[in-house]
Amino acid sequence: MDKDLHRLVLTQGIDLQEFCVSQEYGFVLSDPLTDLPEYYQPWMEIAKHVPSLIENRQIRSRVNEALPRSLAVPYCEVSELLGLPPILVYADSVLANWKKKDPNGPLEIGNLDTIFTFPGGNCARGFFLVSLIVEIAAATGIKSIATALNSMSLYDTNSLHEALLDIAKSLNNMREAFKLMHGSVDPGDFYGQLRIFLHGWRDNPLLPEGMLYEGVWEEPKHYSGGSAAQSSAIQCFDEFLGIRHGFDYEAPYLNRMRDYMPPAHRALIQAIAAGPSARHHIIATGSAELCHAYNNCVTALVELRNYHINTVVKYITIPANKGKVTSGCIFQIHSSAVAETGTGGTDLMCFLKSVRDTTRRVLINDI
Repeated sequence: MDKDLHRLVLTQGIDLQEFCVSQEYGFVLSDPLTDLPEYYQPWMEIAKHVPSLIENRQIRSRVNEALPRSLAVPYCEVSELLGLPPILVYADSVLANWKKKDPNGPLEIGNLDTIFTFPGGNCARGFFLVSLIVEIAAATGIKSIATALNSMSLYDTNSLHEALLDIAKSLNNMREAFKLMHGSVDPGDFYGQLRIFLHGWRDNPLLPEGMLYEGVWEEPKHYSGGSAAQSSAIQCFDEFLGIRHGFDYEAPYLNRMRDYMPPAHRALIQAIAAGPSARHHIIATGSAELCHAYNNCVTALVELRNYHINTVVKYITIPANKGKVTSGCIFQIHSSAVAETGTGGTDLMCFLKSVRDTTRRVLINDI
């Protein structure tokens, strides 16, 4: 732990604006650009027509193994400026990939659309927008984490209790938002059409040599694909609640996923980790009320992770076992290894169950 950062959090608290986190939207970019200046229009034309280009087999087949110099060089330069790796990440496809159909309308899924999409049409659109709604539901919880940390430094028990109630409510709202997936995304379409585009070049048996970025590096790179593990919100809740995942695999993987987050969001996770331990503080107070509120937060996160596991079974495990691929699918996933591997490169079910079980273990039992 960074001692200077720990001292700063204790004395000054956390100001979410310093970490580019919105009070209303959380980690979601509040007003994403839907277009770029004229200089970048060749990029925009390709991005806008990715589904049809793929369906008509007009994207160069060599991109399967190497990214051409004309794309690789500017892509890597822009990625370096953003502090992100040159691959599709969660922040690209979810946090900054949305717009309102009616600018004056409500922030509801019926009034939202993606800026860019992939083959799969409504499936891709629904998947990204439901993930967006889940992130927006997390906003009040992230705000309340900052309130809770500041309350602990002031020994303000009442404010801490209110913050814990709001965190549990936020986590429950995230689970309710997650349920929109079932009415927005077809399992066969997701497994057969969209999921292949979310895989990266790391631990991917279809690309064992990785991806070569021509004109940038001489050796292929092995980047992970977009994954829910790249959600800064979930890692903030973990750090605040004092959840320490397995050091053999889970923790190193989750720490590596922070490299795929915007730097400011990554810094917020580090600041929360450097702050006072909520669990230790609450136990030290001896307050049954605070312990109960803390346990409600943990239980809500366990239930969210259980729901995630059930959703993975529906959208990945069952279609994989049935060999179900939507009619007209361009890419067939032949490798069972791909079916069992998360888009971030994990052994999917083992990983999800492990982090769920670790979460459950921080419950305070002696109240």
